[in-house]
Amino acid sequence: MKNLSVTTFIHTLFSVATIILIATFLLFLSWDKDRQKIEKYKRYQLISITFLSNLQQDTKKETLEKIYKELYVKPVSKKNRDKIKKEIENNGKTVFSGGSSLGRVRVFDIQNKHYIYVQRMAHNILLVDKYPENYYFEIAVGLGVFLIALLLLIYLAVLKKLYPLKRLHAQIQKFAQGDMSTRIAYEYDDEIGKIAKSFDDAIVHIQKLSTSKNLFMRNLMHELKTPITKGRIIVEMIDDETSKEMLIRAFERMNELITELAELERVTTQSFEPHFEYVLLSDIISQSTELLMANNANIQVQIQDISLHTDKKLMSLVLKNLIDNGIKYGENKAVTIRTNNRVVEIISKGKILEHQLSYYTEPFSQEEKRSAGFGLGLYIVHSILQKLGYRLGYKYRAGSNVFLIVPKK
Repeated sequence: MKNLSVTTFIHTLFSVATIILIATFLLFLSWDKDRQKIEKYKRYQLISITFLSNLQQDTKKETLEKIYKELYVKPVSKKNRDKIKKEIENNGKTVFSGGSSLGRVRVFDIQNKHYIYVQRMAHNILLVDKYPENYYFEIAVGLGVFLIALLLLIYLAVLKKLYPLKRLHAQIQKFAQGDMSTRIAYEYDDEIGKIAKSFDDAIVHIQKLSTSKNLFMRNLMHELKTPITKGRIIVEMIDDETSKEMLIRAFERMNELITELAELERVTTQSFEPHFEYVLLSDIISQSTELLMANNANIQVQIQDISLHTDKKLMSLVLKNLIDNGIKYGENKAVTIRTNNRVVEIISKGKILEHQLSYYTEPFSQEEKRSAGFGLGLYIVHSILQKLGYRLGYKYRAGSNVFLIVPKK
């Protein structure tokens, strides 16, 4: 019940209510049918006793008329008597038979019309039953249909009331998938309308924050580029080689941070969409080593050249960062690239990571002892792989750190 959706719960609730209502209605009809049978039997018993005990040879017409009126019966006219008797013989169905030493009474049914035949000594009377029709069944059917229709109307009204909730969910999903232009529409000031308004206010606030963040990042990177470039030019004029080398390394690290931040801002934007194409793994590795500008002697390639459906530029950046990490932090400053089925492995000698992989995929996370880098490499790798439909994995095997690029199933 906890995981049951509201809509499913309402469907179930109204289905159970409808079943209970129909079952109650059918039970009532069955009870009413039995009740009518008992009432008819008692009435025909009363008719039998009345006629057999009161019918005499010299019974006055007024007395008979009074009995007919009290029992709601009427004699069949002489004109139709023979015809009715013939129909009784051919198609009549006996629904009651009773009598005593004084005579006998039988009730016949012909097309839902009842005829009462009284035999007492020399008296033979054929009567037609004129008892007022019972409308309990029709009333019960009408009431049952009305209640079911009312329940259906309530059910549809509840679903209509919940429909804005489905639309709200769809709009929130659209926003969650990166459509920053999404606005939450709300028409009524009920509970759902208030929730929609709150989400809409939150979206407007997030859009403002995102715009401010992007503007800040771009301005920051733009403003930092100029002094770094100027500083780099001035450094070249310094004669002290030791100081010059330290300053160049500092400026290069600052430039590297700006580049990583720019790439991070571009890739993590919700509206960013990769350019997918089929490309060979060897081509991606080749482009990665070009971006890295590393000594090819430090990179060992042992792959089965597979075709990947991915964004070549982004996947090259992923490999570049993983290779760079392996060279920077590996004990022998070298990496090996292998394939295992469709999984790409980047292997480097070294100690096992101190934390879980999820720790390093957060921005600015790194081992305390490391001084190189800014802790953005694996965060960028993780973010890009999510966009490309892959996931980043990690294993420690035979004294080596193994980072895995695994296709999502």
